[in-house]
Amino acid sequence: MDNGPAWTVEAVRQARYHVISSDHLFSQDNLTLLTGCPDAPLRAGERRLLVIDKNVDALFGAQIREFFTFHGVEITVLSLRADEAVKHWDAVSQVVDAMNDFGIDRRREPVLAVGGGVLTDIVGFAASIYRRGTPYIRIPTTLIGLVDAGVGVKTGVNYASGKNRLGTYAPATATFLDRSFLRSLDLRHISNGLAEILKMALIRSQELFTLLETHGSAVRADRFQGTTGDLADAADRIIAEPIHLMLEELQPNLWESSLERCVDYGHTFSPTIEMHALPELLHGEAVVIDMALTTALATLRGNVSEEQADRVFTVIQALGLPLWNDALDDTSLLEHALRDTVRHRDGLQRLPLPLGIGRHCFVNDVAPSELRKAAWLLRSCAQELPHAGSAESLVSA
Repeated sequence: MDNGPAWTVEAVRQARYHVISSDHLFSQDNLTLLTGCPDAPLRAGERRLLVIDKNVDALFGAQIREFFTFHGVEITVLSLRADEAVKHWDAVSQVVDAMNDFGIDRRREPVLAVGGGVLTDIVGFAASIYRRGTPYIRIPTTLIGLVDAGVGVKTGVNYASGKNRLGTYAPATATFLDRSFLRSLDLRHISNGLAEILKMALIRSQELFTLLETHGSAVRADRFQGTTGDLADAADRIIAEPIHLMLEELQPNLWESSLERCVDYGHTFSPTIEMHALPELLHGEAVVIDMALTTALATLRGNVSEEQADRVFTVIQALGLPLWNDALDDTSLLEHALRDTVRHRDGLQRLPLPLGIGRHCFVNDVAPSELRKAAWLLRSCAQELPHAGSAESLVSA
């Protein structure tokens, strides 16, 4: 029997987006938001839909509204609760409803998202599905938003028990990074972002790790505000370097055609741990517990020396981050997380593990018995630090 006609279509998806740093973005004499992005100029007489985190609105909403009024831009504001507990479809629906009521021109009126990583994920997802794609601009207000959620192309919300189970790849037209927002954060949320910075240090940059080791605690206490020359220099480097490294990793693999991604370090077990422990753990806290566990695993394999592991665990604690959560006591949870990861990564673990500090490898042979031993050893180490906490005692226990 003769077959009918058949066609194959092949196309390349082009992406272009901007990441722009400018402190005090909403000062009336700062024109960066108006002219800083060549692909999204904002002029007097135009209008914008602004979606803002409720907490950010309470702190900065008046100043933000005054900025747009001063520059002759009409804004409609949706103030939205945005935390992990409400990062679900209902939040996306609220943004979609606001876009629809606004009558948005999807070619010329990018939605403005002002808030942390949860808020920008929600708005990005809503924008990506409204009329098959509406431009949006991110203005992250948390450290994790500045260095992680704000620079990639993923959007998403949680579904059932799955972290970011619904989502899209949808780059924002621009992300504006304003470090002055960080002055309002409590130290726990500063630490939350430092976890993602530490991730990039452990897999890509010994120099960044050393910078965190020597200046991280002081920069954290200063909330990245640079109140002295030394703190300003350290804060600049601690923010700029992980962003540079992240974009260097993302650009050649933006749509994840390759599933061996070193930026997935700390994200093998953490999605399951985070959702299981919700609302106890913030995202970065779950990520750093994953990194501590896999550092212990790499130490058992001889890929990380006892001295290096000791330095890693000490820095984790110095940055105000946890080494342990009782969710790790349930090793069946870790096995479930690994099985879920295998499904997500096309049948292989593709698990990033550190090689010393600043390098990495990928493995596909982690056994449940190894996970149990790594978890037990990590718990022992976490109980001993900071008093007698050496990686040597962890390994020889």
